[in-house]
Amino acid sequence: MFPDLGEFRLVNKILSNPANFEQKGPEFRSWLPVGDDAAIFDGWLATKDLSVENVHFRMDWSTPEQAVEKHIVSNVSDISAMGGRPRFALFGLCVNKHWSVDVRDRVVKAVSEGFAKRGIALIGGDTVSGEVGMFSTTLLGEQVADHALLRSAAKPGDDVCVAGTLGKSAAGLWILMNHPEDIGRFPSLVEYHLCPKIKEDFGARLVQAGVKGACMDISDGLSSELNHLALSSRVSIEIEAKKLPIDPEVQRMSDYYGLNSLEFAMNGGEEYQLLFTSSYKNDIFQKGISRMEMCVLGNVVQGDGVYMVHQDGERKIIKAQAWSHL
Repeated sequence: MFPDLGEFRLVNKILSNPANFEQKGPEFRSWLPVGDDAAIFDGWLATKDLSVENVHFRMDWSTPEQAVEKHIVSNVSDISAMGGRPRFALFGLCVNKHWSVDVRDRVVKAVSEGFAKRGIALIGGDTVSGEVGMFSTTLLGEQVADHALLRSAAKPGDDVCVAGTLGKSAAGLWILMNHPEDIGRFPSLVEYHLCPKIKEDFGARLVQAGVKGACMDISDGLSSELNHLALSSRVSIEIEAKKLPIDPEVQRMSDYYGLNSLEFAMNGGEEYQLLFTSSYKNDIFQKGISRMEMCVLGNVVQGDGVYMVHQDGERKIIKAQAWSHL
């Protein structure tokens, strides 16, 4: 009889009630090396994300379920940003030696359920233990159309759009760090930072609607991602300050504390919403803007650099304010 080892019990719990292993290859075949939200090899979209305890999540702030969900969303948003849908995952778990049995078991259950409910089949991984917890996922997805959304695909004349509202995650983090006693005053912002919820099929819906523009998820802040798109596509981008979809709760929180809501919207990371460009001008697509919960920020133009046009007409350059992980 095989010995009852703790690691094997843990792995078996992770693999309980898995999503179906769908034995079907990608319909569309293409190749793309490193440099985008995901690489593409023979039609498979491939991305990898790490979440390290006390860097990306804290167990004194998050529940185990929130920490795991945030990690999975960070991976799924990369596949969405390429216009794909996730299929398979390889998952690595470093169990913090100091976690209680309850925390460890809840993490394992959240991993199992988090992938399964999205139809993502776990096909491998590894488990270890250490001084801090860590989640590592290699996620494989597939294109749902004959083209992917690429950072390099923006063209002069395109609209620049963003899905959802901006600033929520950074505002929630600010509350946790500066006024934890007010968590109950702005619960939606704190919840979004700890466990962001996005429309995970948004990128797939864009390509199915015929969009062939540039796209990436907002993980390091809008100012940085706008510059990434402009550099990758060798174009210039102009956005209008009045069109920024600053989340109403971010504005309310900023007014309450006397802060600048624009800073949260422009430089806040871990939003995981999609920033994309589109040349569609027809009525059907314009009507779809409200249904798909997206906002047009500005335009792609010839040149280089990223600029914001303020309500007084002043045009200012937008510098990248990227979060550094090193």
